[in-house]
Amino acid sequence: MSASHEAVKGSHRDGATLFALSARNVTKRFPGVVANDGVDFDLAPGEVHTLLGENGAGKSTLASVLCGLYKPDEGAVLRNGTQVRLTSPRHGLQNGIAMVHQHFRLVDRFSVAENVVLGDRSLPFFLKTNTLNDQVAEVAERFGLPLDPNALVGDLSAGQRQRVEIVKALYQGADILLLDEPTALLAPPEVEKLFETVRSMAAAGKSIVFVSHKLGEVVDISDRITVMRDGRVTGSVNRGEADGRKLAELMVGRDIDLSPRRATGACGDTLLTLHNVSLYRDGVALVDNVSFDVRAGEILGVAGVSGNGQRELAELVAGLVAPAGGVISVCGNETNGQGTRSVRRAGLAYVPEDRLGTGLSPSLSIVDNMVLTKERGFVVDRKGARLEADKYIAHLEIKTPSALTATRKLSGGNSQKVLLAREIFAAGDDAKVLVVCSPTRGLDVGAVETVHKLLDEARAQGKAILLISEDLDEVLTLADRLLVLYRGAVVYESAGATADVEAVGLAMAGLA
Repeated sequence: MSASHEAVKGSHRDGATLFALSARNVTKRFPGVVANDGVDFDLAPGEVHTLLGENGAGKSTLASVLCGLYKPDEGAVLRNGTQVRLTSPRHGLQNGIAMVHQHFRLVDRFSVAENVVLGDRSLPFFLKTNTLNDQVAEVAERFGLPLDPNALVGDLSAGQRQRVEIVKALYQGADILLLDEPTALLAPPEVEKLFETVRSMAAAGKSIVFVSHKLGEVVDISDRITVMRDGRVTGSVNRGEADGRKLAELMVGRDIDLSPRRATGACGDTLLTLHNVSLYRDGVALVDNVSFDVRAGEILGVAGVSGNGQRELAELVAGLVAPAGGVISVCGNETNGQGTRSVRRAGLAYVPEDRLGTGLSPSLSIVDNMVLTKERGFVVDRKGARLEADKYIAHLEIKTPSALTATRKLSGGNSQKVLLAREIFAAGDDAKVLVVCSPTRGLDVGAVETVHKLLDEARAQGKAILLISEDLDEVLTLADRLLVLYRGAVVYESAGATADVEAVGLAMAGLA
C-alpha cells in the first residue's frame, strides 16, 4: 500500500487535521444551475486524488472553489484542518494551492522563464536574466520537467506549455496542485510524460487533484478516485478497487455500452467520391492523391496521427478549400472549389474538430446555432426554432438552463451535442453525407456513448458517413471500413471488423 493510502487511512482515524485540503458541504450556484450541491472532499499529503465525472458534473467548479477562484455559497474549505476563506487565486497561492487550467494562461511572446515569474511581487525591479533562468531551470529539473528557460512560449507544443504552467505553480511555492482536464490537449506520448511528472511530484510530497472525465487514464494515475454526478459526490474508491464499469455507472447512473457497432444491412449507392484528390501548401503535399468512396449506410473511418492531412482532407470534402487536383463528388454532384454553401446544397453536413471555433458561434444561443446553417429567408420562425431546439435538448439530454443559453456557457460534451443535433437531425433528409471529425474528443464516457449511438443511427438511416478521428479505438469501434493517412496519403485499408490493430499502428507510424 502506498504512503498516500496510509495517509488517507490515518486521516479517517485521526480527524480532518491530517488532510492537506478539504471541502465540507460546499455548495456553489450559478443562474439556473446548482454546480456543487453539498460536496465533501479530502486530499491527503502526497496523494493523487482524481475528481471524475461527466462534463458539467461540477468537477471544475469544485476545483475552482478549492483554489479561491470561486467563493462557495455554503460550506467551507479547510487547509490542514483549519478553515480558510479564500478570496482569490492569489490568496489560494499564499496558502500553497494553485490550479493549472485546461486552457493555458501564458503569454506567447514571453520566454518560459518570464512566464514562470510573471506576477511574482517579490522580484526586484531589475532582473538578472541568467539568475532568473537558473532558478526556473532548477525547479523544472527537480521535478523532471525539462524546459529551456529561454524558449518562447509561442513556439512550444501543448505538452511543453503545460509544463510551464506546472513549473510556474511550483516556483511560486504551491504544495497542492489542481490539474483541470490536464490531458485534454495532449497527444498520447505527452500524456505519459505528464503522468511521470505527477508521480514525481507526489513522491516529493506534493498533493495533486487530477480533474478528468477519462476512465482509462484515471485508473492508472490515481491513489483515490472521487466520482461526481450532477454536482454531487456519488462514490469514492481507492487504487485497486477502481473497476471501469463501476466507475462508469457512478458517473452516469447507468450501464455504458461502448461495444463495436457495425452496419446491419447492405450498403446502398455511393454518395461521396474522391478521385486522385491532392492539396499542396508551400510545395508540400498535405493531401496526396487520395481516392475512396463512401456508400449509403456505411461509415468509412480515417485514422492517423495528428498532422498527417486529416484536417485538410475534411476541409476539402466540406468545401472550405479547393483541391489542387482530382475530383470530389457529393451525391453525384462535382463540388470542387464551389464553396461550403454549394456543398451543403449537394447534400453534405459537416462536424469540424474545432467545435467552438468553427462549428458553433459561442456567443449565440443554442436556438440561433441550430438555425445557423439553414437556408432561410429574411424572417426566422423564432417560435418554431425554439420548439425544435427544445426537442433536441430533451432527446440528447443536453444540460443547459434553456435553449436561449449561449453555447460558450455549455460544457464541451453539451456543446458537441448541439453541433451534432444541428448537423444530423436539424439538417434532416437534405443531408445524405456526414463528414464528422473527432466527434468525441474531450467528451466523457456517457457523452461518447451518446455520440456513437447517434452516428450508428444515422448510418442505419442510410447516411454515408466519413469519420475522421485521431482516436483509433473510436475508428475501430464504428468503422465498416477504415483507411490510414500518413503524410497525406492512404497507406493502409481494411474492413473495420477484421482490422489488424498492430498493422494499423505501424501504418500510422509510417512503417506499413
